[in-house]
Amino acid sequence: MTEVWEKVQHPSAGGIDLFVGTVRNHSSGETIDRLEYTSYVPMAEREMAKIETAIRSRWPVYNAVLIHRIGMLNVGEIAVVTAVSSSHRNEAFEACRFAIDAIKLSVPIWKKEFTPAGGIVVSSAEHGSVS
Repeated sequence: MTEVWEKVQHPSAGGIDLFVGTVRNHSSGETIDRLEYTSYVPMAEREMAKIETAIRSRWPVYNAVLIHRIGMLNVGEIAVVTAVSSSHRNEAFEACRFAIDAIKLSVPIWKKEFTPAGGIVVSSAEHGSVS
């Protein structure tokens, strides 16, 4: 998190908004032990860059940091981070909210949800199991 904070800071920023999505212990009525995220990384990186470009075209931001982890994550671990700095808090809030919503809608990331019984539920990340 320190690295994200350092990347998003700017001396002219009066507002920095930081969203952290973690793995929770339940989804759709099921208990979840852990998640595994997979992605087609080249396409995911292109989509993340498009989201950052869209942010910069809509809001006067100084810095934007967008991260989504890939691999096996346990309950409580950080899965996704969006951070935006701007002169004013409202622009930072709006841009950060746009960022997380856009990531969930357009970045090719898939997840497997592992239950205590060994079951696996495969879903796309936009279904909101990380929040």
